[in-house]
Amino acid sequence: MSILLNRSITQRPGGETQLLVQTLSPASRSPLMTLVRRIADTGCNLADTRVSTLGSDVCVILLAQGSWDAVAKLETALDKLSREDQLHLVHYRTQARAAQTHLLPYLVEVIAADRTGVLAEVIEFFTRNGISIEQLTSMRYQAMQTGAGMFQAQITIGIPSESHIATLRDDFLELCDRLNLDAIMDPVKF
Repeated sequence: MSILLNRSITQRPGGETQLLVQTLSPASRSPLMTLVRRIADTGCNLADTRVSTLGSDVCVILLAQGSWDAVAKLETALDKLSREDQLHLVHYRTQARAAQTHLLPYLVEVIAADRTGVLAEVIEFFTRNGISIEQLTSMRYQAMQTGAGMFQAQITIGIPSESHIATLRDDFLELCDRLNLDAIMDPVKF
């Protein structure tokens, strides 16, 4: 499936256009190398990449950029690739994200006994407080020592610079105490 947006909107300064590509496939048939090769062969550059293996499948998310005609060639190549069996591929033109200089990056780590709704409560807290979720990784696992079901999440958030950090941290830790979560919230140091 392909969705094209107005090229005048997606054109970046310097004549570059961006294309967001997402695939889902069995991990044994990961399209990563094929996608990276097609991006290079069409004259585009790879601006950002995310690969995650979830269960027995792999999700590949790529952000390619190049001149409008190179991106058009890439779109054609992706349309052909999307016809392959067991590959779900979506691509569309997008825009560069504006600098978010008013957001302070913080890393939140949560560990808890595995139970339904833990992540929903944490996300709801940040959403209710006007904090953006920039990246999120979570997983369930068995504790090596006891075999207990555990939950872990790492979340990069963007806190508006006008927010009072100490109050926000206190409110978050209060939520964690109420939910019996072990958590930290520290500034991103890189």
